[in-house]
Amino acid sequence: MNVACHPDSPWTRVDWRALERLRSKFLDETAGASDYWTQMSDLESYDLSFGQRIAWKWNRVLDDLSVLGWRPPEADVLDWGCGSGIAGRVFLDRYPLAENSALWCFDRSDLAAQFARRRAAGRFPGIQIREGVPASTPFTLLLSHVLTECDAAEMEPLLSLARRAEAVVCVEPGTYGASRRLIHFREALAAGFRIVAPCSHRGACPMLQEVNAPHWCHHFAWPPPEAFTDSNWARFAKFMGIDLRSLPVSFLVMDRRPDSRRLPGMTRLIGKARIYKPHALILGCEAEGLIEPRVSKRRHPEFFKKLRKEDAPPWVRWTHEGGDVTDIQAPPQDS
Repeated sequence: MNVACHPDSPWTRVDWRALERLRSKFLDETAGASDYWTQMSDLESYDLSFGQRIAWKWNRVLDDLSVLGWRPPEADVLDWGCGSGIAGRVFLDRYPLAENSALWCFDRSDLAAQFARRRAAGRFPGIQIREGVPASTPFTLLLSHVLTECDAAEMEPLLSLARRAEAVVCVEPGTYGASRRLIHFREALAAGFRIVAPCSHRGACPMLQEVNAPHWCHHFAWPPPEAFTDSNWARFAKFMGIDLRSLPVSFLVMDRRPDSRRLPGMTRLIGKARIYKPHALILGCEAEGLIEPRVSKRRHPEFFKKLRKEDAPPWVRWTHEGGDVTDIQAPPQDS
């Protein structure tokens, strides 16, 4: 495909066939079989396109954590399975490294680790950047779109690494399969950590109950305005067959430190509401389990409007009786 761009645009250097090859591996879940980075241009093309979509997901998750008042430990940051390193860069944009701490870039591909390190050095001059995994220093573990690439043999070493971390921030695709993997990852680690998000409780995930088998824990990120005004993104979407408006994400944040959350007793809203003429149904996760109550358009017109526009907050404090929401309060959106 001939993709025309402004001559000064980095999109002129995109290897579209490489992106097509990578997307095919991600969709058929064969990316974990072998190293798929063949040359630096693969990483450059990915970082500019798919990497930015991952950045939008990370920003959505970090916005959520800001509402909760969470900040990472003052420790090293390990971007494991870093790929182009987009997760590490977005994380450090929001949470600069503490003094004397380092960013670690690890990937089975030496090419990817080198690319991630180089991009991070350009973005954050003067910080300590290392390749590999810290041997003994405390660290925050970042996992971005890697669980779907790990088979059973690879998962146990990853769990062992996670058990060494002070905090874990994991962002995955918002698919049913990715969500299920993330839930099992949560259950395997829950005993040693406090669950920060997205969970509203510390018990076993109610998604694992047979009655809740049709559901999965996913949320939605919001692409920036330029995704819909920049012609390069339009060309990317057309070539890749991607709907830029749809950006589902599943995530998990765990921390060993004492609980400092600002929103006790809140309910986490999951997925999108089902909108009907007189009411909406929205799945909520709370201490008692999953519930999908009715939100009356007449009783709660403003919140109903937010649900219809897909602009509802991720957390609410509500009361419900007989399957109907009787009162709703949203948390403040400041950080």
